[in-house]
Amino acid sequence: MLGGRGQDTAIVWRGRSLTYAELDAAVEQWPHLPAHAQSHDASALDLPDALVCVLAAARQGSAVHVEDPAARPERSGDPDPDAFLLVATSGSTGRPKPLARTAASWVDSFAEFTDITGIRPTDSVAITGPPHATMHLFAALHALWLGACVTDDRARATVVHAVPAVLRDVAPRMPHLRIAVVAGTMLDSVAAQSVPDSVRLVEYYGAAELSLIAARVVGEQPTLALLRDVEVRTDDGYLFVRSPYAASSARDWFAVGDLADVRGRELVVHGRGDAAINVGGTTVIAEDVERILVSIDGVLAAAAIGTPHSVLGETVSAVIELDGSRDLDVVRADARAIMTKEALPRRWTVVQQLPRTASGKIARGALLARGALA
Repeated sequence: MLGGRGQDTAIVWRGRSLTYAELDAAVEQWPHLPAHAQSHDASALDLPDALVCVLAAARQGSAVHVEDPAARPERSGDPDPDAFLLVATSGSTGRPKPLARTAASWVDSFAEFTDITGIRPTDSVAITGPPHATMHLFAALHALWLGACVTDDRARATVVHAVPAVLRDVAPRMPHLRIAVVAGTMLDSVAAQSVPDSVRLVEYYGAAELSLIAARVVGEQPTLALLRDVEVRTDDGYLFVRSPYAASSARDWFAVGDLADVRGRELVVHGRGDAAINVGGTTVIAEDVERILVSIDGVLAAAAIGTPHSVLGETVSAVIELDGSRDLDVVRADARAIMTKEALPRRWTVVQQLPRTASGKIARGALLARGALA
């Protein structure tokens, strides 16, 4: 699983550096499971040790937990005998769900992912979230498979993996950046504009249960293109996927929960089905509202939620973070000028910080549970 050799740098993290030779030795020296244990656990480890543990589990033919120590999913029964990674969904719409996947379900997609992104063995790849967020673990393992360097040093990084909200913050401060890979939620115009024109911007669409589904190079492709071996269909507007890269619980046709259009091998994703807000018979997609709101000066982040209405069925409510440069009345006036009447929020709440998952996505379930609209 390691693509680098000898004195090539494998990991630079919090001032700690490991060559590929040192990483390989650490993997070999990692303790085997005691007789009573079923799996390793890398969940509470710092990223370098977590990666060593994961790679050691792969060599030993064992399973390994990489979960959020503060929000572990409930697991019942014995793990899948073919399981390698015991991970979880992000919990952006509720409690994290347990997942088990084989090594092949990720590794088999690495070559195509390399072709799509253009990442090279000579790159330093910045990871912007914890390994229990699967997009970041995938990014780190892909980099090591390729022979690149995994790092938290954004000043030296040439590649970054991030959700849009993080990308808009870090990209302008990465002087050597040549590739930005964005995932986790749909790319918004503000995040896209934060990336210099000289940088290759790659957006991919996936799910924790399915891994990669489709991708595009922004500026070269208007829509997402399906990976070669991925099949999709829609039923009543909802997306179903069958993929060789799926977790063990999603190996047949899997309902992603997103609304989408399929045009041959092209995919247009409209957002979460549970984020479709029915305003007087007009369907408003929450992610579309959020992308418009964060494009307004003064808005740092936004969440759109459907609120019951006695006549219209639902109306849109907005929960936003402001940067302090403009007040809410000005932001609302800008929104009225550019949004349809159905999409325009009727209720606004300003918060210091929206709840987020470890990967940086807005946690809608947590937002509702906190009573942010009360």
